[in-house]
Amino acid sequence: MANFTGFSQAGLNFLQDAWIKNSKPWFEEHRAIYDNDLVKPFRLLVEQLTPEMLKIDEWFETRPAIGKTISRIHRDTRFSNDKSLYRSRLWLTFKRPNKDWKEAPAYFFEISPSSYQYGLGYYCSSKQTMDIFRDEILNDTKKFLAMTRCVKKPFELVGESYKRPLIKEQDKKVATWYNRKNIAVMVTSNHIEDVLNSDLPDKLVKGFKQLVPLYDYLIRVEMIKNIPTL
Repeated sequence: MANFTGFSQAGLNFLQDAWIKNSKPWFEEHRAIYDNDLVKPFRLLVEQLTPEMLKIDEWFETRPAIGKTISRIHRDTRFSNDKSLYRSRLWLTFKRPNKDWKEAPAYFFEISPSSYQYGLGYYCSSKQTMDIFRDEILNDTKKFLAMTRCVKKPFELVGESYKRPLIKEQDKKVATWYNRKNIAVMVTSNHIEDVLNSDLPDKLVKGFKQLVPLYDYLIRVEMIKNIPTL
């Protein structure tokens, strides 16, 4: 198996140009750059990360393919006011197979022409998911706060919060989680040169392992959610 050696500036430039040109003929004319400088390194990155990710969860989808662990560059514009044909960013995920992928807690890494992100969370969690998450916080707040100690630099908690607190005068350490509409923790960096280097997999593995306590907590929420109701 070939090793990941880094993304290329040509690949990053392609992401920007494809979005600006917004042209299928242009895309097809330059497809070799997409295949060799984006899809290929993403596949190699997934393959290199897979052994360590399976130690976190043996049920992860790990096939290094578009639509499995690697995002599509083509946008579905059928129900969108934005008719841009192509995304200006690509990403990979490690998550359990789920009929509604937006509902699955996922590790992710994303690149754009000038920045990158990586972390853990939901793309768009449901109200049911967040209700169970909040119930678990209240059921054992001490255990929850112990778990949150894994969310430290370089990661930060993100996600839209309710304008009004759901519980008045709640401990701030709890409230910052409890009042979220969606949960994700991530690193966002403009040091795009980091993704051009072969040590990127080591950086990602280190960060993903740091967040294992949070991942295990979110998986528990999923298990509770999937308990059949009588």
